[in-house]
Amino acid sequence: MTVEAIMAPLFRRLQTTTDVGRDDLLALSSLPTTLRQYRENQTILRDGDRTSECCLIADGFCVRSKTIADGRRQILSIHLPGDLPDLQGLHLPAMDHDLVALSDCTLVFIAHAAIRDLIRSRPTVGDIFWRDTLVDAAVVREWIVNVGQRAAHNRLAHLIVELRERLRLTGRVTGNTFAMPLTQEQLGEALGVTSVHTNRILRQLRIEGVVELQRGMVRILNETKLQELAQFDGRYLHLSPSS
Repeated sequence: MTVEAIMAPLFRRLQTTTDVGRDDLLALSSLPTTLRQYRENQTILRDGDRTSECCLIADGFCVRSKTIADGRRQILSIHLPGDLPDLQGLHLPAMDHDLVALSDCTLVFIAHAAIRDLIRSRPTVGDIFWRDTLVDAAVVREWIVNVGQRAAHNRLAHLIVELRERLRLTGRVTGNTFAMPLTQEQLGEALGVTSVHTNRILRQLRIEGVVELQRGMVRILNETKLQELAQFDGRYLHLSPSS
């Protein structure tokens, strides 16, 4: 992949959601990077790992997750092209969760030292990264509300709308269709329900003509019904510099 292709999702997202300047983008594109490929379900970083790099998703989907003693896993967040899912590693060197490839992925790794040097020379880049971590925390808060308070079918609708809005930032939504490469078991791990319950919800949403999930692709059948179920307020995504 070229540098332009690697950075394109990140730059497109930042140009929509922040006041990033051209010189900042040029500085980011000049960072030394290491390209690595990961297969579906391959662990990228494990809970307890110590790392000297941050990663940028150039292509594919990743998840953060925690696994408890009996082997059950909770998916904590889903990460898309243009995301920096372990940016906190700049200040918290030990991982406190797993980072796993949800699909085949292309990741770019950037040394912490190089990022710190860039932040010192261009404080506006530091501001951009700080904003990124704050938005990330806002998404985590919304996920807590989603799992803790919404009914299961509302949780799924909310997750679908969130992913669509985030994928739109990098031009990855076509009409009423977009990729969501989660199995029913993985959806259950994200929503806090069993895969059997997830199957029932998906079947019911399909029967009611709301959404259809097939082979890792979501097709929205009825936008109005989906919004009614999702009860979605996208302010927490902060999709513009003023929001």
